[in-house]
Amino acid sequence: MTSDHVKNNLSYFVHESSYVDVGTSIGEGTSIWHFCHVFKGARIGKNCKIGQNVVIHSTAVLYDHVKVQNNVSIYDGVTLEDFVFCGPSCVFTNIINPRSEVPRNTSDHYKKILVQRGASIGANATIVCGVTIGEYAFIGAGSVVTKDVKPHELVYGSPATHKGWMCACGVKLSFVQDKAVCTECSTKFNIIDNRVTKE
Repeated sequence: MTSDHVKNNLSYFVHESSYVDVGTSIGEGTSIWHFCHVFKGARIGKNCKIGQNVVIHSTAVLYDHVKVQNNVSIYDGVTLEDFVFCGPSCVFTNIINPRSEVPRNTSDHYKKILVQRGASIGANATIVCGVTIGEYAFIGAGSVVTKDVKPHELVYGSPATHKGWMCACGVKLSFVQDKAVCTECSTKFNIIDNRVTKE
């Protein structure tokens, strides 16, 4: 995208070093910083913050208020819901069995990733395709996520495993007899059938 286009578009910002293909959808208030490439067909919502050296492929969807830090590639089949946070250099995959000599570059081969509202993915984490990360889940830095993560669940390690539960405000919860109160925002939670719900 040329700097002239940026100057004439008042609804969102694209740095002059980045490329946004014709046929993308970008919401009001979104900022796309240095050396990014947004492919034709990609959809980015309102008030998103896209850091340096980010690639967003054609069928990727970012809802509103998504923050993507530097050096992240969001491949086809990845959906990030409202207020998702992607830490620096986190990795999304979309093919479960890649081979250089066997073409697997059509949508038939892609497995989807869904990251639900408010979830956070730490720096250098890898999300293996075919998983859903639940609302307000928290993925620790450097983790390898190979299976679904429940809403509010804290996981980390390689492979990532359950380490606790998180409030929507980002504080780890301490449960006593399946009940917890967030020390930051005072929200009350219960554990029912190994899932966290607000009281």
